[in-house]
Amino acid sequence: MRAPLAGDMRRRRGAAYHVTLDDLGVSMTTIQRLNESSVDDFVASLHGIYEHSPWIAAQAASARPFASPTALKLALQATVSGAGADAQLALLRAHPELAGKAAIAGELTAESRGEQAGSGLDRCSPDDYARLHDLNRQYNARFGFPFILAVKGPTGQGLTRQAIIETFARRLDNARGDELREALRQVHRIAEIRLNALLGVTPSLGATVIDWCETLGAISDSDSDTGLTCAYMTAAHQRTAAQIADWMRGAGMTAHIDAVGNVVGRYAAAQAGAKTLMTGSHYDTVRNGGKYDGRLGILLPVALVAGLHARGERLPYDLEVIGFAEEEGVRYQSTFLGSSAVAGSFDLALLGALDADGVLLRDALAHAGHDPAAIPAIARDPSTLLGFVEVHIEQGPVLLERGLPLGVVSAIAGSSRYLVELTGVASHAGTTPMDMRRDAAAAAAEIVLLVERRCAMQPSLVGTVGRLEVPGGSVNVVPGACRLSLDIRAADDLTRLAAVDDILAEVSAICVRRGIGEKLYKLLEIDAVACAPGLMERLGGALERAGLPRFDLPSGAGHDAMRMAQLGDVAMLFVRCGNGGISHNPLETMTADDADIAGQVLLDFFRTVC
Repeated sequence: MRAPLAGDMRRRRGAAYHVTLDDLGVSMTTIQRLNESSVDDFVASLHGIYEHSPWIAAQAASARPFASPTALKLALQATVSGAGADAQLALLRAHPELAGKAAIAGELTAESRGEQAGSGLDRCSPDDYARLHDLNRQYNARFGFPFILAVKGPTGQGLTRQAIIETFARRLDNARGDELREALRQVHRIAEIRLNALLGVTPSLGATVIDWCETLGAISDSDSDTGLTCAYMTAAHQRTAAQIADWMRGAGMTAHIDAVGNVVGRYAAAQAGAKTLMTGSHYDTVRNGGKYDGRLGILLPVALVAGLHARGERLPYDLEVIGFAEEEGVRYQSTFLGSSAVAGSFDLALLGALDADGVLLRDALAHAGHDPAAIPAIARDPSTLLGFVEVHIEQGPVLLERGLPLGVVSAIAGSSRYLVELTGVASHAGTTPMDMRRDAAAAAAEIVLLVERRCAMQPSLVGTVGRLEVPGGSVNVVPGACRLSLDIRAADDLTRLAAVDDILAEVSAICVRRGIGEKLYKLLEIDAVACAPGLMERLGGALERAGLPRFDLPSGAGHDAMRMAQLGDVAMLFVRCGNGGISHNPLETMTADDADIAGQVLLDFFRTVC
């Protein structure tokens, strides 16, 4: 491993050039040395990685040799995961409070002292100290162990005191089991950062991608400091597209913005006439959304191309990175506008759609300088393509709970959505006997539980009632009407459709039994998309060569890859996100280390795909 000296890092064409400790003849810890050392020396080398807990390194030593720093991190995490609850609790209790008694008394370990000082916790104002003291007291009383947070944050550069205090207060609301798991994840993140320092690992590519996401996150339709909104063809949307195009050109690509607003970057093969591998994702967001949804899948390959270009390396095919202009459907209530145009399935009737302010989609495009008549020409010829691969944050907790940074997507779930209108009889809440009511809300409540029960029967099946309304409801009136939505998803269409049939049949039975009228409106029906086995194998092989186990999982959310599958083979690589896996939310987060290992895997995939 080579450790950069901060003062000697230089950037050119998006790549980092380092003078290293090895170049200067300075001895440092390496994976090879750890693999070859005695158990005692191995444990001594990892002293301080896990606070006051040398037993973790001692037990992990038997898993040597480690192929990479990533493999070592996973082995240490597995040791903690395999320990009993008492050992895990002791590990948590070995950590000091933030700006707590140990810090005031000067009793912190060197590692903790440096980390807390790096976030300014040694320079708290009296008000901040009082606030942290109160939070520490509440937290310990509630959970029985100290609050643990990797204060160096997602990039390793440090969180602000305010961000630390806000996180502290938010996590006080967690259930104990959830918080215990989150505390252990923070312990592992602290250990990861400390291992990076020990081994001279700098996730520079991941840090670049995170920085770019932060830059785009500051370009928003709203002035709010708490979230990001980038809706189709707004001023913020156009600025975002222009910035992505600039980064593409800086990485050595040709770039343009097409008629539907897609940002298209191309890194040509050495030989003319080569086929094209496509990658990318969307750059629009939901309202009050996160910074990494979609954008990671654009910026990560752009950063990789910058490295390829700096080394003078060309791939045996043209690589096309596309920032799809619209996937979320926020402004015009129609999703996948960008990828549909590339796939040749853009519905030109949508040009007549109106937004909430009465602006035609056609006019919004023209105002931004685009020619709607040129949209059909965007469609690609499938015979020229090798396939499409999309990198995306998982937007869920599966990878997080398994302690894995990456996963290979097996399929993208199909979806069935309905609106159900129930009609009963509004009547007096005090004078109508319980056995004589035709209560629409009670029927709706039974339907909610039906969806939960039926969709819990199979692992790949999920069901949600996301809207539940009692129009004109009153505290003293038996509800005479109710509206609710149904959203049923599964990676397998037969599973999903069987569940839909069962649920709709039981909805009708519930309504007949309760004397409730029902009307059913189908809102959406999208088939599942299976990822191509050959591309999945190549992604899986790249994970294993990076020292990671291959883990396959379905995507419950829709993605641009669903539309791109109309052109040929598709694959997806999921990247872990933190804060419980939350997405479509300002709390959406990921680490530079996870982005970096995703970049390593994607580059390996690029080099071996054909």
